[in-house]
Amino acid sequence: MAEISAKLVQELRQKTGAGMMDCKKALKENDGDIEASVTWLRQKGIAKADKGSSRIAAEGLVETYIQPDGQVGVLIEVNCQTDFVARNEAFKALVKNLAQQAATVDSVESLLTQPYIENSSVTVDEFIKETIATLGENIQVRRFVNFSISGTPGIADSYIHTGGRVGVLVELNTQTALAVANEEFQNLARNAAMQIAACPNVEYVSVDQIPAEIVSKEKDIEMGKDDLGNKPENIKEKIVQGRIEKRLKEMTLLDQPYIRDQSISVEDLVKQVKSKVGEEIQVTRFVRFVLGEGIEKKEISFADEVAAQIGAK
Repeated sequence: MAEISAKLVQELRQKTGAGMMDCKKALKENDGDIEASVTWLRQKGIAKADKGSSRIAAEGLVETYIQPDGQVGVLIEVNCQTDFVARNEAFKALVKNLAQQAATVDSVESLLTQPYIENSSVTVDEFIKETIATLGENIQVRRFVNFSISGTPGIADSYIHTGGRVGVLVELNTQTALAVANEEFQNLARNAAMQIAACPNVEYVSVDQIPAEIVSKEKDIEMGKDDLGNKPENIKEKIVQGRIEKRLKEMTLLDQPYIRDQSISVEDLVKQVKSKVGEEIQVTRFVRFVLGEGIEKKEISFADEVAAQIGAK
């Protein structure tokens, strides 16, 4: 059996949000295999299907930039060490400028080498270092994504929630520039962005976009749950199918109840706007950033805490 180290327990807990002893037991049952342990915990009902609750937030801001014609959109996350600096006007101005500059580059590395938008005598990287010296905290451009509308007419729109801690960028397409200019279509883009911000489990636009391997994994998890152990195989299949259909809909935008009117789904809303605009409408893609997701704050010696409780020094 593989040694169950404090580091392994820490990694599994970060992935699942499960308790330390549950994580240790899962790792023992699965010979130290992290992914198998995640599945085991989910089958026992100990781990959640999403990892949002287990992520430890870092500080900083999530910000967006939308080109005035809606043909380019950016979502960016810039981190600092404290909420105090995140609220600083100089930091907020820096993040806004970086969001705009990220519209024309394809990586953080490329962004850092660009002349800074408000001072072309220095690069973005050099200006960030000057800001670090001024504010006294480390600042990192963690990630960004940009959407550029090309080919099919459409727009990009965005939404920032809870003071820059959650951000969404979304793209909608239609058939003509006339429809793009329609207020109903533009409102739909903004409402779609707000919907995505409010739905942390949503990862895909529709069920048919979910990869086959994800569907297969969900089925394996459901088939292995303890409450199905004594049921006949045909009954088990029906129960599992119903659970999977429910789970997949939880992962898709179009199947969500619309936040402004719970009596209809987002798909119903799109159909309503389609009838008003008179053209086909498609939610093409989206991305959702949560500030600091996946980043562990260093002031907590979590490995030492785990080691002390499980005796793995």
